[in-house]
Amino acid sequence: MNVKFKAHLFIFSLFFCYNLSAQEIVKGDFKNENPQSSYVPSFDMDATDKPVKNVILMIGDGMGLAHICSGMYANQGQLTITNLKTCGFVRTQSANKFTTDSAASGTAYSTGKKTKNGALGMDENNQVIPNLPEKLSGYGYISGIVTTDNLDGATPAAFFAHQPERGMSKEIWADLPNSKLTFFSAGSYELFEKQAPNVQKEIKKEFTIIEEPNDKAIKKSKKLGYLPTKSKTASVNENRGDFLPSTTQMAIDYLSSRSTNGFFLMVEGGKIDWACHGNDAATVFNEVKDMDDAIKVAYEFYKKHPKETLIVVTADHETGGIVLGTGKYALNLKALQYQKHSADGLSRRISELRKSKGNKVTWEDMKEFLGEEMGFWKQFPISWEQEKKLRDEFEQSFVRNKVVFAESMYSKSEPMAARAKEVMDQISMVGWVSGGHSAGYVPVFAIGAGSQLFGEKIDNTEIPKRIAKAAGYK
Repeated sequence: MNVKFKAHLFIFSLFFCYNLSAQEIVKGDFKNENPQSSYVPSFDMDATDKPVKNVILMIGDGMGLAHICSGMYANQGQLTITNLKTCGFVRTQSANKFTTDSAASGTAYSTGKKTKNGALGMDENNQVIPNLPEKLSGYGYISGIVTTDNLDGATPAAFFAHQPERGMSKEIWADLPNSKLTFFSAGSYELFEKQAPNVQKEIKKEFTIIEEPNDKAIKKSKKLGYLPTKSKTASVNENRGDFLPSTTQMAIDYLSSRSTNGFFLMVEGGKIDWACHGNDAATVFNEVKDMDDAIKVAYEFYKKHPKETLIVVTADHETGGIVLGTGKYALNLKALQYQKHSADGLSRRISELRKSKGNKVTWEDMKEFLGEEMGFWKQFPISWEQEKKLRDEFEQSFVRNKVVFAESMYSKSEPMAARAKEVMDQISMVGWVSGGHSAGYVPVFAIGAGSQLFGEKIDNTEIPKRIAKAAGYK
């Protein structure tokens, strides 16, 4: 990279980050009536060379720049993540595909090596690559992971498992007892109970397993696995509550109290990606805000230990190709707050409505339902064309009973739920390119000693290398 280009990139980064971090009040249609608070951090230790003890890597799965901006706009122009001063861009391509999957990208973040799509902790030739928890354990670090995804999800699994294919769920769980993790929390206890008895036994040998926070069990444990029931790690729009920020706090407390040498923690907002695959804008924005709440928790720890802590926030890839503004030079994100549930939750409720009415749902029933669930007609008007789209689907699905389920990577939806989501996109003026991943750069933000290492354009394999450098290790 030549000097002139570096200078231009630096100036652009300053301009970009300054504008993101500004606490402007977003006016007009962007405004959310119930915004969450954000922090404007202190940057006293930014860009210093003092080795850090504690590293918190926070990954928003599928969270591109537009996703962050949309969450910020929908929250009256403020998120803690956009207040972080140091920022850059990350290239995400895998070893064999221009567009990565979460396994290859997770492996890049956990090992510093490229691999093929689908591989976890292994190279293109299926050879094991040491991950960050394994490398850092040699220097006295302890490590943990927290995610709203399942434990065998590609991103969390990349930090403890070594398997050639991400779909090898049983083998991934079987890798857990031999990992260098001291703490983990993910979905779900139901999945744990489905593992082979010998695997469950080996996991329980190494970890105290809890379904609910239990102070006594936590205090007595040497290593802890918190596996809540699957409802606790569902979509944030399905009453997940504060699982991600509260469990981030649990992990930080647990790890920081058990090591004088320092800790490494990976926190993943895994359901951002799920919502993006389903092109569910309202849920994406709420998942981004939930991720920001977890970042606030990490920042609270940083404030107490600013000379010893580095926080890095990034994404493994972008999902959906979300577009803010669909040609009208406007946005109406305010409408999204009236969507009560995720697209999957809406689909389930439509199925329940069918059953409750003995499959004899009237158009008036459906209008009442969509008014309550999406705000149509009750909170804001919809156009004749939009109502026709919904009415045509009603005639197809409920009158003729020709139900063709809409499919995304993680779910199938009632066709009426898919049409309602399309209408909400039109009203909010949000567009989507696809239901898959894209190959664009993703942002990286950092605060703390060594944060300057992340303030430029880098490859995803550089993230763990620069974390190690910030900690004073190779």
